[in-house]
Amino acid sequence: MLIIGIAGGTGSGKTTVVRKIIERLNQGEVAVLPQDSYYRDNVELTLEERQEINFDHPRSIEFELLIEHVKSLKQGEAINQPIYSYITCLRSDETIKVEPKGVVIVEGLLILTDPVLRDLMDLKVFVDCDADDRLNRVIKRDIIERGRSVERVLDRYEKTVKPMHLQFIEPSKRYADIIVPQGGDNIVAIDILTHFIQKNLIIS
Repeated sequence: MLIIGIAGGTGSGKTTVVRKIIERLNQGEVAVLPQDSYYRDNVELTLEERQEINFDHPRSIEFELLIEHVKSLKQGEAINQPIYSYITCLRSDETIKVEPKGVVIVEGLLILTDPVLRDLMDLKVFVDCDADDRLNRVIKRDIIERGRSVERVLDRYEKTVKPMHLQFIEPSKRYADIIVPQGGDNIVAIDILTHFIQKNLIIS
């Protein structure tokens, strides 16, 4: 089993990179664990309080559960991946059953900030992108997918997204084995990653 970590800032194109890698591999070879599924379940807070959570800080992630799930998959055991809603800021009662695959991709903003999780990865990737391009993507995504106003998106960007990127996400780039500039538009980098995965699948 190959464990690949794909990190990068908000709106950098991580999800696009993951999707394009999966498209180039045989169907059913890849399992994806999105960091976003592992936000802590803050059921004890009111909706207003939950909406003010700093989702770009490492403490917002239940890394313990994510690490446990990666270890279980490596041992050939299926896991029940949480489902997290950005609308309610809560975990669903339902889960997604994930079976062990030849490749497990762990994808998210902060996945390279945790040393235990990093040590489980065979390849660490950082998707890089200009701040202006990331902000443009974040505004479009949060309005369409998460029901936020432009004012709220910009306020959150200035108060949490930008400072957390500078404090935690950007410094985690130094742990990456490969840095992918231009996100999902970098076809050459995606081809290299895909070739690496295919080569290691054959070896294993």
